[in-house]
Amino acid sequence: MNNATILAANPYDRPPPVWQRQPLLFAGLAVFILTTVLTVVSYPPFGVSPMAYIFATPAVFWAYRRPPFRLYAAVVLGSQALAWTILLGWLHNVTWIGLILLGPIVGAWVGSWFLAAWWMMPRIPGNSAIVRIIAVLGMAGLWVVMEWSRTWFLGGYPWLTLATSQWERVSILQIAAFTGAGGVSFVLMAMNIGFAAYAHRLGYEGATGLNRRSQEFFAVMFLLLVCLSIHVQETIHRAAYTVPLARVAVVQPNVPQEVKWDPTRAHAILDILEQTTLAAAATRPDLILWPEAVTPLAIRGDESVKAWTESLVHRAGVPLLLGLIAVETTADEELWYNGAFLVEPDTGLRPNYYAKRRLVPFGEFVPFRPVLGWIGKFVPIGGDFQRGELTSPMLVSTKDRHFVVGSLICYEDIFPRLSRDSVRAGADVLVVLTNNGWFGEGGAAHQHASHSVLRAIETRRPVLRAGNAGWSGWIDEFGSIRASLRQVTETGADGQVQETVSIRPGAEGSIYFRGSATMDVTRDARWIGQESFYVRHGDWFVMACAGLFAFGVALVGVGRPVPVAAPAAPETEDGPKEE
Repeated sequence: MNNATILAANPYDRPPPVWQRQPLLFAGLAVFILTTVLTVVSYPPFGVSPMAYIFATPAVFWAYRRPPFRLYAAVVLGSQALAWTILLGWLHNVTWIGLILLGPIVGAWVGSWFLAAWWMMPRIPGNSAIVRIIAVLGMAGLWVVMEWSRTWFLGGYPWLTLATSQWERVSILQIAAFTGAGGVSFVLMAMNIGFAAYAHRLGYEGATGLNRRSQEFFAVMFLLLVCLSIHVQETIHRAAYTVPLARVAVVQPNVPQEVKWDPTRAHAILDILEQTTLAAAATRPDLILWPEAVTPLAIRGDESVKAWTESLVHRAGVPLLLGLIAVETTADEELWYNGAFLVEPDTGLRPNYYAKRRLVPFGEFVPFRPVLGWIGKFVPIGGDFQRGELTSPMLVSTKDRHFVVGSLICYEDIFPRLSRDSVRAGADVLVVLTNNGWFGEGGAAHQHASHSVLRAIETRRPVLRAGNAGWSGWIDEFGSIRASLRQVTETGADGQVQETVSIRPGAEGSIYFRGSATMDVTRDARWIGQESFYVRHGDWFVMACAGLFAFGVALVGVGRPVPVAAPAAPETEDGPKEE
């Protein structure tokens, strides 16, 4: 064996592992995988909500190290495009093309925040503590502004803001009554940046002793403690102020989407509604709720449907709030509305109704019809639906009290302003009538319900939800889920297994079923007739966040050169070589 063979066989002459040869590419791959996974699991239905505190930390930490912009942009934008395509995966039940387009668009819009982080984070080290803190908070503020822009950008689609990740952890959410949901997102993103700042300080800034502490991290920890203290102050002695609102029954017809818009199946749908409604009425509620557009027929514009509904409500002896279609005929055309209607046992259909204010593009109307009209609507009835302009609150009278309902249809509860306007118009309770049947039995229903939790806290009003098959239930003024309709399997005293409906929060069972349940809804007397700070002042926090970000940019200096990390000293047999 010659010397060359011996040297080649020497294990110490093997090439270094790939992560040493291509450290940037390895770091990029690690950040891509971590950011994608942590983003997805932070939101419902996966529900690992603590991950929302660190989902952005790997990418922010990498931004501190100033990787090449093209590589960083490809990693963070690609990660968010993939994550949001997964999160919106339920959309394939309606359209694969829509999913393939919408997922990357939302991901790119969210991912644009990380590009700002690439510019900002390397400029933060070396500044005074107060400058570093303001810069970190400014970046959290930019996230809030980015989320707010989603309420109107390209027509608006603020689905799954960061705050929704905490929908089952109300202790951090109470700040939303003052700031809106943006305040919760602000704290969560500040925590993400704070963890990255602490890691960078420990690993790369050369601080020693007590100076290794990260003031940025402790500042954002203080914000988290503020949220928790608000939770204690707002919810203390809550039971002492609880008063009855109404006994409300929810009907879930669970009509498959491929059946709902078939006129030949209308009578079968009406039979389902009759059976479930009379069963709900037997529990002696004060109000019965039907979900959105429960039949393909119009309660205004079709006298036979109107007469049938009024007859059913008269037999039930209970007022009915329902979602259906209205067709208003003018001299020139028919105008279609997706509405909420109140039918009373004695007086029948109320003449005034709520018309949906936020329509679904390509579902209820075709945007830019002269250009995109060839695509058509997914809802196969009528022409383009008309947009409502008014909150149209409805007064509901029970045996011993009255209350005003503010209606929201379909996904309108993802838009904070609509709920806020309804409360300012006098609503005592918000009711969401929706049809999640379009989206199968995946994560859409839970993702949708998470927004109702935030609307309840922002407005300090109970939120009642009625879905075609789920998620239906009741959320109180503090975001606590007080009832959630689920079909559970129970074994009776005779040993027989039977399917029953539970409204107990946390019950194990499916939200997708046909049936009804009745809830005893209460409210907090301290908020009767009172408006929260957010309801009174609106999106003031968004403007404050924009100013905070601008201030942070000014402090770190637009023209200030970015410090470049010194290269590691080459190693010798005796250790690092002295320069």
